[in-house]
This record gives sequence, C-alpha cells and structure tokens, in this order.
Amino acid sequence: MRPEGGVQLCMGRRDDDAPPRRGHATAITFEECDLLNGLHVIVHEDRHLPLVAVNLWYHVGSKDEEPGKTGFAHLFEHMMFQGSENVPPNGHFLLVQKAGGTLNGSTTFDRTNYYETLPAHQLELGLWLEADRMRTLRLDTETFETQRNVVMEERRSRYDNQPYGRIYESLFERAWKIQPYRWPTIGSMADIRAASLEDARAFHAAYYRPSNASLCIVGDVDAQAAVRLAEKYFGDIPDDGTPILRPGAREPKRSFQVRDLVYDAVPLPAVIIGFHIPPLADDDFLPAEVLSSILASGESSRLRRRLVHAARAAQSVEAYALGLELPGLFIAEAYAQIGHSAQELEDLIFEELAVLRNEGVGEAELAKARNRLETSFVHGVTDIQSRADLLNAYRVLHGDTSGINRELERIRAVTADDLHRIVRSFLIEDNATVVHYLPYPYPSSA
Repeated sequence: MRPEGGVQLCMGRRDDDAPPRRGHATAITFEECDLLNGLHVIVHEDRHLPLVAVNLWYHVGSKDEEPGKTGFAHLFEHMMFQGSENVPPNGHFLLVQKAGGTLNGSTTFDRTNYYETLPAHQLELGLWLEADRMRTLRLDTETFETQRNVVMEERRSRYDNQPYGRIYESLFERAWKIQPYRWPTIGSMADIRAASLEDARAFHAAYYRPSNASLCIVGDVDAQAAVRLAEKYFGDIPDDGTPILRPGAREPKRSFQVRDLVYDAVPLPAVIIGFHIPPLADDDFLPAEVLSSILASGESSRLRRRLVHAARAAQSVEAYALGLELPGLFIAEAYAQIGHSAQELEDLIFEELAVLRNEGVGEAELAKARNRLETSFVHGVTDIQSRADLLNAYRVLHGDTSGINRELERIRAVTADDLHRIVRSFLIEDNATVVHYLPYPYPSSA
C-alpha cells in the first residue's frame, strides 16, 4: 500500500506472505499502517457478508493504574459511552442500534477495547463515533459522578455481594507483590470512592490518544479505502508523542509457597491455586494452555475425572493459563461437594500434578488437547468482530500482527516434552499461591 496524506508507514501482508493452513483454509491477509499521529490501523477484507467490524484497542488496562488510584481503566469503559462534542450521553448506543449494528466495550489487565459491528455501508458511522469520543470525550462532574456510582454498584453486585465474588481478588493480591495485577480490573471500592474528576482527566490525557491505540477494520471493505477513511476521521486528532511509561517490574522467582485462608459468606469451601508462568508472548505460554486443556477441559479431563467423578469431592473444577503482557498465572480452582474440605481438594490437585510430572502425557491425550485449542482458535476467527479483536491482540500484546497466521502451526508443534517441562518448571508447590476460600465459621449452638 502506498503512503499518502497522513499515512506515515504502510505494510501489506498477503496470502503468499503467510504459511498455508491445513485443508482449504487460507491465511488471514491484512494491510496495516501508522497514521502520522501514531494511530495504528489494520484492515482485513472479508467479502462474504455485507458487514464490517470496527475494533479499537487502547493499550491501557488496570495494570497501568497507580496503587491508591485503581479502577480508572474500567471506569473509562463506562465514561466512553457518556457523550462527546457531537454525541449526547448514550447516543453512541442509539446511533449504532438505529443503523442495525451492535456494540460494546471491555476492560482487562492490559487493554481496553471498544467495538461496533455494522452493515458495511455504515463503516463511516463507526469510525466517526470512535474518533469523536477519542477527540472530545465528555468529562464533566455530572457524567463522572453518575458513572462512578454505577461502577461502585457493579463492584457491590459482582464482587462484594456475590458468592465467591472475591476469590480471584484474594488470589491476585497474594500472588503478586510487585506486578500491578494484584488488584482487580474494577478497582477497590475505596479508590473508586476517592477518585476525582481531575484524576480522570489526567488518565484520559495520558492513555486515550492515537499513539496508544490500534484500530482494526474487518469486513466487506476495500483496504485502501478503509485506510483513507481512518485518516479522514482520526488523522487530525493531536498527539504529542509523549512516551508512555509502562510497568516493567516482574515478580522475582518464587522459592517458597504462599498460603492463606479467606473467609466469606459462601456455602461450601473452595480452593484456588496460582502458579507463576511466563507472559502471553513467551514460547512457554502456549504449552501451558495445552496443559490446562488436558487438566480441566471436558468431563474426561484429568482433574474432573479425579475430583468430580472418582473422589466425588468437587462439584466443579477449572484450570487455565491466564495470559498477560507481564508474567501471568496458571490457575486451578475447585469448589467442594458437601462434606469435603478445601484441603482435600488441594491435595487431589497436587496429586494429579505429581502424576503428570512422573508419567507425562500420552500422544492421544496431547492430540485431543491440541485439537481443542485449534478448534477454539478457528471459532475465534470465524466471526468478523472476534477476528478483528484477535488481530489487535497480536499487534498490541504479541507485538506482531502476523502472529495470527502462525498460531495453528504453533499449537500443532506443542510436544509432550513441552508439557513435561511446564509441569516440572512451573506447576510445583514452591511456585504456588494457595488460597482456601471458606465459609464463615459459625459458633456452635451448644
């Protein structure tokens, strides 16, 4: 693609640039470029349906907050729908829905995204809406106070007053002492209550600007025309190019286990265990994902067979690799049946990990897990909005958009030796944070 107007750098990626996939599938081709103000633009043409997905990532999540000022990334997910210079509060919803589209936003530890799926001829509406609120978001006392109260109520309903609602928060604040993942994305109630409008404006100025954003357009569009439209709506949004200082400190290698008991208004005991693992972009993360499938995906998985079916000690058990920009966690959690304890659940989990460590994984079990991940990935790229989100994820969190076209080959390349290495290196007791999440001990009536 040829640079023109406000387009600074453009790079194409076509079918012959990416490795072929099995069968009749083809690589995801895309064009990407940077506007002069730093906005990164990715465009992928898909002419199968007359639809277009607009997906805008801001590279800011709860990890970019300061201790004592948590919850701002999630608060802005709410604030971004409260109007701008040309759009009234909640007008974003009304305009998109009136045009026959859908929209939403979400916040994680590492990023915040906003997205619309629209009829293809309404692409300009989506771009105009996103550009208008990037440039002129309404940040006044009325909207700030209203949305702060909404977030506080969300915190109460989803975390504080929900059974097991604080179980992850309890794990994270004990697993991490240095990395800024130790508070939940929603923030603490005290910090939300103490937040000021001036704090919000400073947060917006620091992170909600073109050079900290990645815009992905997927659907029934012409790539070069879509880039020109991105330049039309976003190209004149100012950005001084000030570097963003991101958290870089990592937890030191753990040589001891961290344990704690947490009491809450829950009916039955639970256990949650977090093992420190490499970040999402590390080569060892994908084998950890495959291993989590072997442990807890489906009724025939190892932990479900052992805890739920054989011992009948757990009503449910889960395991997954939490992929983050900085080193993350491999999490195993189980919720007890009546008459069983958190300690029993913990013992069973560690016993199964010991079996894996001593005996390894068979080829049939490994193939089944790889197939699960491959199926999940393919489902993720089938929908145009999910595909747009994945393209942004590879660009922002992996540092390479084209990584999306190597993911299937990476999944198929995971070996039993890789899984054995993960179990021996990371899923060990001295690398674990263990939380027993327990019902309040009520006094005896005797």
